[in-house]
Amino acid sequence: MSQQQQRNWFARHKVLTAAGAIVAVVVIGAAVGGGGDESPGTAAKQEQPAKQGGDKKAPESDAPKAPEKKVVTIDGDGDFEVGGDVKPGLYRSTGNKDAGCYWERAKDASAETDSILANDNVTGTSYVEIKASDKLFKSSGCGTWEAVDAKAKGTPGTTLKGDGGMFKVGVDIAPGTYKSTGNKDAECYWERSKDASHGTDSILANDNVTGTAIVKVGASDAYFKSSGCGDWKKAG
Repeated sequence: MSQQQQRNWFARHKVLTAAGAIVAVVVIGAAVGGGGDESPGTAAKQEQPAKQGGDKKAPESDAPKAPEKKVVTIDGDGDFEVGGDVKPGLYRSTGNKDAGCYWERAKDASAETDSILANDNVTGTSYVEIKASDKLFKSSGCGTWEAVDAKAKGTPGTTLKGDGGMFKVGVDIAPGTYKSTGNKDAECYWERSKDASHGTDSILANDNVTGTAIVKVGASDAYFKSSGCGDWKKAG
């Protein structure tokens, strides 16, 4: 065997010898653990896997969930004190039939005519803005009123039920020119408005129609109201 071959063989032999020594130490350690006298070091090594398992994060399903946001509602029947029973804001009631829903914003509880700030008989959907300065909100025969975000976005439609009530521009109805046909005896009433307070100063334009009605709903309009009309279709 040459000197170079001896060095190569000896290097390999030393590696194998070191590996053999490690195996021997493990075997000896196991033999010692089998007896009644465990060393502190050996016990710590045995407990470590369990400790590592305990440090694992809880499954994601066990993590606490954020509470769901509660929807604020007002019953469809009753008198409600603003600031006490109900909070100011924008509310919507849907599914009302045959003008059976009546609502009223009032400045006091006297029930006199001059206490009424705004009111309406509703078929279909109605939006009402209850103001902080209002004292009372009355509702009779209406579907439940649900608080809505005034800045919420939606998927606006281009065809509207002629007796559908109020439509929020940019949410329920897309801006544009709409046509309704076949209206009889001026039973069709439409209205463009700048808010949902229902005061006379909130009306931008309105009309009672016989025959065909054509209305341009502007992007700056807040609401479009339709009662007793033939269905509206976007014409441009």
